[in-house]
Amino acid sequence: MDLFNAMRMYVAVVDGGSFAAAADKLEISRAMISKQIQKLEEHLGTRLMNRTTRRLSLTETGRAFYDRSQQILQDVEEAEQVAGDLTRTPQGVLRVTIPLSYGQHRLATIIGDYTQAYPEVQLDIALSDRKVDLVEDGFDLAVRIGELPQSDLIARKLGGVRSIVCASPGYVARHGAPNTPQELGGHACLGYSLTGSGTDWRFETPDGPLVVPITGPIRADNGDIIRLAALSGAGILFQPHFIVGADLAAGRLVQLLPQWQSAELGVYAVYPSRKHLSAKVRTFVDFLAAALTG
Repeated sequence: MDLFNAMRMYVAVVDGGSFAAAADKLEISRAMISKQIQKLEEHLGTRLMNRTTRRLSLTETGRAFYDRSQQILQDVEEAEQVAGDLTRTPQGVLRVTIPLSYGQHRLATIIGDYTQAYPEVQLDIALSDRKVDLVEDGFDLAVRIGELPQSDLIARKLGGVRSIVCASPGYVARHGAPNTPQELGGHACLGYSLTGSGTDWRFETPDGPLVVPITGPIRADNGDIIRLAALSGAGILFQPHFIVGADLAAGRLVQLLPQWQSAELGVYAVYPSRKHLSAKVRTFVDFLAAALTG
């Protein structure tokens, strides 16, 4: 039997003082209510109420069961209200994992603006270039860059990034600058180990992708470490503009192979389910999309 539904009918009978009043309130037949109350008593192994043609009276067990049932139904109603509020109003803790350098260079200000717009949301940000399991590790959302593997996760594209080949002026003065991607094989190249760019760099050409194998003294799983190594003159790097843009503008790095364009890497918001999406996740994704598109 449906115990919760039977409790709801029982409380309606007691509150209304009759089966007829409960039937009117719940918009079901008196016969159905009578049948459910009988099944409830059989399930509990006790009589809950005494019935006559004129009135109902609760047994001692019936009164105790009514009090507890009423409280349970009230708790469920409040729980539904809370869930509804969380779905409609952005509030509560939002756990997000973001690539380290992208979070620092590109999203920090946007995240701050979001908290100003939605003060009832508390952001718990984990900066890591490693891909975590959203469900297992308890994250609401991930921002990811690059090709996404097949999965049941929902992905919304927020934008794209392209990488730039560059090096310090000191490195160029000592070793010269490559004129074509193929000449990178004769240079010290700094690789990002979490993607294919740790062992090869990819460019777009009219004839399709050009993949160039690279070698060098340093591979790292964080773009800023590679950037700092390049600033010291350790080699050539191939990193997105959000990492190297300020150094290029200041002259600390110089662009190489400007006529060659890298393949675009998508930036995505990834979350477990589109169904019953909470307001905090929905508004955060919309906010990122608007800011990054702008």
